[in-house]
Amino acid sequence: MHGPGLPPQQGPQPSSGGVVALRVLFTLLSVLSCGFLAWATMLRLAIVTRKPRDWKLLVATGVAEMVWLALTAVDPTPDNSGWQGTSGAIGTIGTGVAVGVYFLVTDIRHGEAARPAPPAHWYPAQPAPYAPPPQDQQTRPSFGYPNAPQVPQQAPAPAPPTPPRIGQVRAELDELSELLRKQPPPTPPHHEGTGR
Repeated sequence: MHGPGLPPQQGPQPSSGGVVALRVLFTLLSVLSCGFLAWATMLRLAIVTRKPRDWKLLVATGVAEMVWLALTAVDPTPDNSGWQGTSGAIGTIGTGVAVGVYFLVTDIRHGEAARPAPPAHWYPAQPAPYAPPPQDQQTRPSFGYPNAPQVPQQAPAPAPPTPPRIGQVRAELDELSELLRKQPPPTPPHHEGTGR
């Protein structure tokens, strides 16, 4: 009749909608600005993860953007159609896309690692049927009695053989019940000569 009870209640979980919105915003910031604001996306990632690798990549992204802008600026053609301008534009856009992809992958992995583990089942796990129960190394007091030494558990012993006397009594009872079954049922006594 009594169940194991209600599972423990969990506190309010943070909304993942805000986290997803920030991921989309910073990914689009990097890609839609054609890579010019990729440093801002890397700054957000470095602040969130606090890993030295991400801080180094933030510096590398900033340096790469300066190199791409400098390469575009030194292009001698009036419409930046020379190899310097083309290389600078491709490098800037490529850096923006690479930072956007790296940001998404790393931020998602960081979010999954930071998420608390799902609660374990609220009922105790059952031991395997063939495994011996765990042995406690410490002794515990038992119902007010002093600590008793732990006795290792043994396999259940087979039932002792039936003593011969019980077998003999069973045999005699079986014979008696057979004899009673074979006898015809007794007839009720009938009285004669009493008439009115």
